[in-house]
Amino acid sequence: MDRDLLMRLLAGDDEASALALAALRTGATFSVGDTAHPAGRHAGVFGHRLRRMRMHGVEPLGLERAVQLLGEHGRPVRVGLIDSADRTWHFLLFLTEDGSALVACAGWQLVGSPSQGADQLLSVGCAPAAGSGAVLVRRGIGLGVQAGRCA
Repeated sequence: MDRDLLMRLLAGDDEASALALAALRTGATFSVGDTAHPAGRHAGVFGHRLRRMRMHGVEPLGLERAVQLLGEHGRPVRVGLIDSADRTWHFLLFLTEDGSALVACAGWQLVGSPSQGADQLLSVGCAPAAGSGAVLVRRGIGLGVQAGRCA
């Protein structure tokens, strides 16, 4: 999927989509899967991950809504990921099977990154100092991603 199409799909009215769009506009990396999987499976998995994140004091932006929308969608979805250029935000996208529409979007800040709020991301944002080694929120909360550090 090309960046321009993904940016058009993110032109929604929810905060997670707006922040993901801002991240893309400021050089975020992204990927979108080629295959679709049942939305209900994703709703179950990410419902569990939402509970685990909350147990660890993380309130992901839009994930509760995404789980609800996936449950209602009932058709296969493709998954996309966006990482902000400064590595302070991570976004999870669910697209229709043909990639023509956004079903849901969620995002969360990475632990240990500078306190960068949504307003800063929407403007331009500040990159963390080189070598700051901010630990990813994804570590240890059941998101299926190996422990990692931001450079």
